[in-house]
Amino acid sequence: MIQSKMPSIHILLADDDIDDCFFFEKVLDEMPIHIQLDIVRDGEQLMNYLHEHSSRLPDMLFLDLSMPRKTGFECLSEIKENDKFKSIYIVMLSTSYSRDLHYEESMIVLLRDLGADRYIRKSADFARIVHVVNKFYIQNNVQVL
Repeated sequence: MIQSKMPSIHILLADDDIDDCFFFEKVLDEMPIHIQLDIVRDGEQLMNYLHEHSSRLPDMLFLDLSMPRKTGFECLSEIKENDKFKSIYIVMLSTSYSRDLHYEESMIVLLRDLGADRYIRKSADFARIVHVVNKFYIQNNVQVL
C-alpha cells in the first residue's frame, strides 16, 4: 500500500493587532490544510524570530505594514537583503486606503519593488488569505511517498 503524506505549511504572522491575529488564526483553522502558525507582535520580534529559526524558516510570512519597534517596510527591506531570508514568500498586510486609491497603488508598487510577493488589504481582503494560502500550497505541494 502506498501512503502519501501531504506537506504542511509553516506560516509566520507579524502583526500587533490582537483582533486581527485572532481572526487570522480562525481563518486558517477552517482550512483543510495542516498549517503551523507562529505569531510575533512587532518588527523586532520578527527579525529575532527569523535569526533564531534560520534553520527552519517559515514558508510564508504575513507581514503587517504598521507595527511598533520596526515597521513592515523596514522588516521587508532587511529580509530581502539577507540571503538566508530572501526566499520567504511575503504577503504584506495593511489597513484599507480606499479613500486614496492612488496612494495605495503607489504603495503596492513600492512593496513589490522591495520584494513583497502579495498585498492584502486587511479590512476588505481578509477572505483573500484563504485564496493566497491555497494557491501557495497548490504551487508548492509535493507528495511524499
